[in-house]
Amino acid sequence: MSLEQSAASLTLSESGRKFWICELQGHDVEGNGTEKMPFRTLLRAFEAAGGATGEFAVRKNVAEGYQPAAKAAIKKALKLYEANVKKAQKAAERSAAEKEEAALNAAAEQAKLEEARKIVLSEDPALPVAKKIRIRDSTDNRGARVKVSGWVHRLRVQGKDMMFVVLRDGSGYIQCVLTGRQCHTYDALTLSVESTVTIHGTIKVVPEGKSAPGGHELVADYWAVLGKAPGGDDAFGSKLNAESSPDILLDQRHLVIRGETASSVLRVRALLLKGFRDFFDSRHLTEVTPPLMVQTQVEGGSTLFEFDYYGEKAYLTQSSQLYLETCLASIGDVYCLTESFRAERSHTRRHLSEFTHCEVELAFIAFDDLLDMMEDMVVSVIGSIMSHPVGSKIVAELNPNFKVPKKPFRRMNYVDAIAWLREHGIKKDVKDENDVKIGEADFEFGDDIPEGPERRMTDTIGEPILLCRFPAEVKSFYMKKCPEDRRLTESVDLLMPGVGEVVGGSMRISDLDELFEGYKREGIDPTPYYWFTDQRKYGTCEHGGFGLGVERLLAWLLDRYTVREVCLYPRFMGRCQP
Repeated sequence: MSLEQSAASLTLSESGRKFWICELQGHDVEGNGTEKMPFRTLLRAFEAAGGATGEFAVRKNVAEGYQPAAKAAIKKALKLYEANVKKAQKAAERSAAEKEEAALNAAAEQAKLEEARKIVLSEDPALPVAKKIRIRDSTDNRGARVKVSGWVHRLRVQGKDMMFVVLRDGSGYIQCVLTGRQCHTYDALTLSVESTVTIHGTIKVVPEGKSAPGGHELVADYWAVLGKAPGGDDAFGSKLNAESSPDILLDQRHLVIRGETASSVLRVRALLLKGFRDFFDSRHLTEVTPPLMVQTQVEGGSTLFEFDYYGEKAYLTQSSQLYLETCLASIGDVYCLTESFRAERSHTRRHLSEFTHCEVELAFIAFDDLLDMMEDMVVSVIGSIMSHPVGSKIVAELNPNFKVPKKPFRRMNYVDAIAWLREHGIKKDVKDENDVKIGEADFEFGDDIPEGPERRMTDTIGEPILLCRFPAEVKSFYMKKCPEDRRLTESVDLLMPGVGEVVGGSMRISDLDELFEGYKREGIDPTPYYWFTDQRKYGTCEHGGFGLGVERLLAWLLDRYTVREVCLYPRFMGRCQP
């Protein structure tokens, strides 16, 4: 039957089902072709009829109501229906063919894997005994037969008889070349990134025009899998990729640190801590390990983590300063590199709830001695990293525009900073009793300079600043007042461009009566501080110290957007895992 005959029979047939099509209110999904629930299109009616004959009533407007479908419309709809049927048939045939092909491929792959299981590699006893080395020792062992174990960092298959495996063991990276039967084993065909392997072979310089880590590669003569990482949906690359959200990266931090950038940051962190210890050792400071569970505050009660200590109230330490001061009369100048905790409800990119605190206390010094010590420490420690072959390379990769700070640092008094902010039109926020901003005003003497304006000033000046002599009202109870102006304290913050404050310090109150005034001003009960107060009773002296946030200095050095990137496992509000 021709298309025209089919269309005619569909119009004139009385025996077929009648379909109602309303182009105004019909619905091809929710309708069923009845007058109460009409379809919207003639094509949908043909689909419902399965291409059979029928009667079609169409309504195009309310005034005319339902009318028999025009022959041209039926012809057009039928043609489209038949085309769709053919298309669906072809799609079904194609899908069936693809499934058949996939099944054949799967069977072939399974057969290939089963055949590969029969291939067993063995070490050639005629070869020299392989020397076990770490990847960092590769250059010294070029030309020798060695054995290297590590994690598969990258993997590339080239043809049927060659594989390139970049191996990582924590000390470095090396490219390994597998050839021939080594590529045909079951382990080779199913090898995945982050699997652990041991590879035996000879370290050879890469051919001219080729490149590889260290300028050499390990040409394998035998290898074995120690622990195979999963593939498929659970593969390492499925867990993490370039589009992973910050929360996923934090949840999978244990895997993130395997990456080249994260591991490089951790290496520089280790060098930074070593640099501090080497510097303090050169200045004859002694390292101490103060308690982290305490019953006194240092930086204000609002940032204390409180917990129950066998029925008593206790806190995680905000600072080890008070304990360091007690050591001065015993072992002289001291320092510590340990954790401090601040319960600040802050999500800024420079705040952490747990951070590594480098703290120093020095006896028999003046304020200028303290400033010199801070300056010398930063220059020396940064210099030690920049002179280290690994450290300097990582800094160059992550922060190519980094400039090593040079002495002397700019020394600016608080009153001069207030004047600078006013001259440059940088305002402070004015807030109501509910801490809601209601306006702006110029900074005045006595204002605590917030992070934002302080950062703008530091970034504009573009060099390290020792910001000195803050008003007593905005500083801690233990800070010594300036003899030339009792409104001020001999205090200092070291500000770095791009990160802000990294060091805070001061001369400490040495007079017993002045210390009690500080307790009173801050509303602190001196009773639990008896051991700290006794330092002024049993042989007081002029002394001072400072604390440095290791993460902030490291973020500045490596140009990291947030201090969270330079921690092993960052802790901040809402995040205490993994």
